[in-house]
Amino acid sequence: MSQHMHLGLFVAAGGHHAGGWRHRDAVTGSSLDLDFYARIARQAERAKLDMLFIADKLAIDDNYGGSFDLTVTHRPTLSAEPLTLISALGAVTTHIGLAATASTTYHEPYHIARMFATLDHLSKGRVAWNVVTSTSDAEARNFGKTEHLDHATRYERAEEFIEVVRALWDSWEADALVLDKERGVFADKRKIHYVHHRGPWFDVKGPLNVQRSPQGHPVLIQAGSSETFRELAARHAELIFTAQPNIASAQSFYRDFKSRVVKRGRSLSDVSILPGTMLIVGSTEREAQEKELYLQSLIDTNTGLAFMSGSMNYDLSRHDPNAPFPDIESEIRGSRGRFQFVFRKAREEGLTLAQTARWYIQSRSHHIVTGTPDAIADRLTEWFRAEACDGFNLMAPYMPGGLDDICERVVPELQNRGVFRSEYTASTLRGHFGLGQPANRFAAGENEQEAGFALAEGRERL
Repeated sequence: MSQHMHLGLFVAAGGHHAGGWRHRDAVTGSSLDLDFYARIARQAERAKLDMLFIADKLAIDDNYGGSFDLTVTHRPTLSAEPLTLISALGAVTTHIGLAATASTTYHEPYHIARMFATLDHLSKGRVAWNVVTSTSDAEARNFGKTEHLDHATRYERAEEFIEVVRALWDSWEADALVLDKERGVFADKRKIHYVHHRGPWFDVKGPLNVQRSPQGHPVLIQAGSSETFRELAARHAELIFTAQPNIASAQSFYRDFKSRVVKRGRSLSDVSILPGTMLIVGSTEREAQEKELYLQSLIDTNTGLAFMSGSMNYDLSRHDPNAPFPDIESEIRGSRGRFQFVFRKAREEGLTLAQTARWYIQSRSHHIVTGTPDAIADRLTEWFRAEACDGFNLMAPYMPGGLDDICERVVPELQNRGVFRSEYTASTLRGHFGLGQPANRFAAGENEQEAGFALAEGRERL
């Protein structure tokens, strides 16, 4: 484990707490305001954070009762398209990493490989791809499908998708460009390769029409905690985002996942685990607690039910909200890993469906740390040193005040403890995380057929 934790900023224009957008000091109407995002990016870079992370969903949820009414009425649903946004933010920053989410279910590998390679060039090596499989039927219906792929099938597609993208990123060797004006040689054709991939989901010839990027491959991020997720991510991911509500669950996940990484022949340092963590900061403990209670008072229960329905890809309106939480664990078709804890909590505490929804909607089962800057820094340091994580993906409850609290009050306390950097020592995202560049499969001597059919071996390992 590194002596310094890693800190990402999970960017949300309206803040992450369900009541955050209604906070008396919150700025609203900023989800497509570049000046607003530029302020966030520059502030996070001044604090020397590792990266900005932009999530995404390809629909407005309408699972609850077959309508988007509750979704659009009581919480912000607008969001900037992530790749477009990080392209703009790359122009106003110089060091901080830029991570964007893109779905393997509703894109094609060539598009993703080309866009992220281009962004890595434009940002001079600061880009990461957050690989997701999407969650809901609402997304499927925006792409000509009647329902979302089942959990196992969409992960099978994701496995092949990642393999094709990585092969395309390797299709140009690092020194393929010659640019010899005298001889009239633009590139060395021996160092540009077809991919020739044929698999159950994709048929891609290649090569990419973007040369190898500054990082070799943009950093690969995956988010989740289910069994299927862990197996896929242990082979491919370099950063893990996960929802862990307490230190015991975080330590269990950390030990299990790191052991899987080692079993795959990788080093422990090849992957960093950053649980999402919301910080509610006060000058005193009492002030912090009052701020949390105020945020809770702004939550709409029905919004929680609608949001959970979208995440589960299951219509909760068929159940009485005032009855005990229903036994539906085997029926949900959306996110699975994070709801295992939710189901267990509801059973053990005897919560109703409405009570569970109000609890879940606060932070989507992410860890919430409430207190003074000093107390919060102590808690984060405890998790880091107890091998519950390699750092945190920090979540501001409302904007911009919640971000000010993180960057101007909590981060300095972590720097004073010597557990977080005071200056950047690298200029690329791989450099921030101490990650090496992936070897090029073609330059390393694999022939093109072996590279194109590497996926078959990967599926056998499943």
